[in-house]
Amino acid sequence: MKIIKTLAAVAALGIAAMSYSAHAADKGLIGVLMPTKTSQRWINDGDAVKSQLEKLGYTVDLQYAQDDIPNQLSQLENEITKGPKALIIASIDGTTMADALQKANDAGVVVVAYDRLIKKTPNVDYYTTFDNFGVGVIQANSLVKGLKERFPNTKPWNVELFGGSPDDNNAFFFYNGAMSVLQPLIDDGSIKIKSGQMGMDKVGTLRWLAATAQARMDNLLSANYSDGSRVDGVLSPYDGLSRGITASLRAVGYGTDAQPWPIVT
Repeated sequence: MKIIKTLAAVAALGIAAMSYSAHAADKGLIGVLMPTKTSQRWINDGDAVKSQLEKLGYTVDLQYAQDDIPNQLSQLENEITKGPKALIIASIDGTTMADALQKANDAGVVVVAYDRLIKKTPNVDYYTTFDNFGVGVIQANSLVKGLKERFPNTKPWNVELFGGSPDDNNAFFFYNGAMSVLQPLIDDGSIKIKSGQMGMDKVGTLRWLAATAQARMDNLLSANYSDGSRVDGVLSPYDGLSRGITASLRAVGYGTDAQPWPIVT
């Protein structure tokens, strides 16, 4: 499997060896399978991919699975029967697609894993993603910078950690990138994880759901901060989780002069 960085490169290398002219005759069907419409991010990505491929002369069938694994597998199976040139898949669970992708391979369909790695199958031709480890580094550096600016006289800073969905390969890169920055500060006592919850097995948030993050933050606050201590920072890899986290914090009085907002990435 080749790792490439832009959709244009995917189109050039794998989808078709044809002219880039937006005015050419229809070049065939491309199926685009996105995980959910509950996040604006995936709506934007789906619209952008569809728009760019249509400019290149392809017909695009864009579908969303609403974070339902069987639904996405059904969409994938159905898409293969339509005889597409290629499939671009942002998987909900990248470990569940081996059988369907064998059918795609047998039919000569090019498969592109979009943003999320598809595992347990050799039948993925391309993988396009971000530098997810680097994103985690940036998020952690932002957290540390905010802690220094907002709470310069506090040490250690009380911080809680949130990770993405454990069935999403990217979540581990985000977390590991962030921890490459935070772990030295934990080790030297500058940061304290008051709950003691560390590692993706403890801090992962299934399906990246805001409600799940909010419920966990509720539990962290009641179990670890009812003694009057303050949360100074929260590592969150995704805005959707951050909204759930801030809702939990607001409910117990954060966001006032007496109890200022923590830094939430």
